[in-house]
Amino acid sequence: MATSHIQIDVPPERVWAVLATPATYADWVVGSDVIRGQDPNWPEPGSRFYHRVGWGPFKVKDHTEVVEADPPRKLVIHARARPAGTALGTFLLEPRNGGTYMTMIEEGGDPLSRLSINALTDPLVKKRNDVTLKRLKRIAETGIVIPDKT
Repeated sequence: MATSHIQIDVPPERVWAVLATPATYADWVVGSDVIRGQDPNWPEPGSRFYHRVGWGPFKVKDHTEVVEADPPRKLVIHARARPAGTALGTFLLEPRNGGTYMTMIEEGGDPLSRLSINALTDPLVKKRNDVTLKRLKRIAETGIVIPDKT
C-alpha cells in the first residue's frame, strides 16, 4: 500500500470539486491520457468515468468506478487499466490550517494487481502519487491546468 500526503491551501470542498470532475483527471493523474466520458451521476457509488491510460504506444481504454463517496471527506475509486491491472485509490480530505490535508492511498484492486503493487513497488507508486497530488494541488488552488505535467 502506497500512501502520499499533501497540504492544499483551499478548503476540502474546493479539492472535492476537482475530484468530482472526471475531465480533470487526465491533467493531474500521472499516466492518465484522455477522459473519454462519464456517467451523469459521477461521483455516486457505482458510477464510472471512461479513460485511456498509459505511455507512448502502450495505452489502454478502460474505466474507473466509484466504490465509496462521502463528500467532501472521502472518495474511494477502483481504477482499471486492464490487462495491466487495477488499483484501489482512496482520497481522504481533512480540514487543516485553513486548507485541506489530503491523503492518497493506493493498493492493488484485485488479487493479481496486489502482486504488482506491494512492498517492493510501493516506493515507486508513492513517488508517482506524490507528483499526482502536486498536480491536483495546483489545479485546486489556482483553477489553472498547466500543460507541462511536471
